[in-house]
This record gives sequence, structure tokens and C-alpha cells, in this order.
Amino acid sequence: MKLSVCVPTYNHEQYIGRMLEGAFMQQTSFDFEIVIGDDASTDATPDIIRKYSAEKPGVIRAFLHSENQGPKEPREFAGRNNVLQLLKACKGEYVAMCEGDDYWTDPLKLQKQVDFLDQNRDFAVCHHNMEVIYEDGSPSHFFNAADQKAVSTIEDLLEDKWFMATASWVYRNHFLTEDFAEWHAKAAAGDWAIMFQLAAKGKIGYLDEVMGVYRKHSAGLSNVHAHTNLKFLQNRKEMFENVGKWLEGRHDPTVARTLQRYNELLASLEKIGSSN
Repeated sequence: MKLSVCVPTYNHEQYIGRMLEGAFMQQTSFDFEIVIGDDASTDATPDIIRKYSAEKPGVIRAFLHSENQGPKEPREFAGRNNVLQLLKACKGEYVAMCEGDDYWTDPLKLQKQVDFLDQNRDFAVCHHNMEVIYEDGSPSHFFNAADQKAVSTIEDLLEDKWFMATASWVYRNHFLTEDFAEWHAKAAAGDWAIMFQLAAKGKIGYLDEVMGVYRKHSAGLSNVHAHTNLKFLQNRKEMFENVGKWLEGRHDPTVARTLQRYNELLASLEKIGSSN
């Protein structure tokens, strides 16, 4: 199998159909599978997935959980187990991520990214620009700025820079043959944890094209993963510490600068908390 589309979903009845249509419209020279994990949605999401599965037999592999896979606590880790199970279920040489509330707009998206990775063996990941739209009607904008680098490395991530919408990823399926790093399970920012492990294997390439839509809404985890959340900040700092050790000190100067910034952020938040 050339590629797996990995789709974690939970209570996305308004959105999952649009996401699947964006996958089905892909024009590729290769076969791909769609691997969906529904984390015990309480709305009609599982029924919609069953409907599409019946219409496209053999294309969708659906894991429709009757119980939420958790963990329930802390809230910052919500949905983690569903995602990790899904990543391991993907059999493709490459994996394209797309959460159930995002969608793709370019029918050649997968072909362009697979071509890039096929032709550039020293790259582990390919991403592209996305349009960000807001449920509350705030103005939309692009995810990546005009000056986004064409080539990034693990150094950029270690500087605490995030420049990849999850629904824009296509990566070499490193997890087919290797387990997740030991520190991964302790990191609240699951997308960062995955990307650190991939970027340790190769470079990150950027295609300067808008090929999908990233939805932001009130239920999204990005509201929990905020720099005003003390527990999340502490966890983020620990993640950088753990990644630095895992990389055996090869990037210590960069990691040290990032940790210093987190120490300053945490000190200022704790000071505000003690004065209230």
C-alpha cells in the first residue's frame, strides 16, 4: 500500500462527510486506504462513517470504538490513545493526516506530496499551506506566512516553532517498523511528539500551495493547549527536556535556549497566580 490517510474523529457529524469527500476526490497514480478511528462519538459520526464505508467497500478501514479510548485525565491528553492506535494501524509507505473536522480542497494534494517524497529521499515529511477558518466567524487566514521556509529541520522544532497544519502532513511511515519513543506517552502535544520523531529521520519540505482547510472551533484542543495554561506549559517544557535527552545531546544549545524561555514563562505565570 502506497499511502494511508489517517483520520481521528470525535463528534464530527457536521464535518466528517466533507473530510471524506476531500479524500475521495484525490486523483492519484497509486492506491490508498482511509483509516478512521471514531473515539466513541455521541453524535451521528459513526453512522456517517458506516454509510461511506458501504459506498466505498475496501477503501475505508474503520475503528468505531464503543468506549472512548481516553485518557480522560488530564484533559490536555484527550484523544491520545485513539490517535496512537490509528497511526499503528496505517499500513502505507506514507501517511497523510487529516482530522475529522478538517478537509482537503486540491484533488492533486496527495499526488504532489508523494511525488515530492519519492523524489527527495532525504526528506521525512512534506507539508503545505492551509486556509484557517473559524466557527465563530472570525476572519479566515492562511496557516503559513509568505516567508515560510521551503526546507525545515528538527532544529526549527527545537526552537519551539510550529509551522505545519496537521491536515497538511504526508510523512514516511516510520512507525510501521519502529515503536513510539518512550517519552511520547508523556507529551500532551501529540502532534509535536510525532513530528520530533519524524524530523529526527529526515528534513521537512514545504509546498507553497493552499490545499486544504483547517477549522478552529470552541471544542478544539488548541484552546486547552494554550500558553496561559500552567499545566500545559510545564508539560511542554518537560517534552523539550525529554527530546533533548533522547537526541543524546546533539542539539543541547538549541534545547537550552528553549528551556530558558519556558522557565521565564512559567515564572511569570506563577507570579501572576500568587498575586491573585
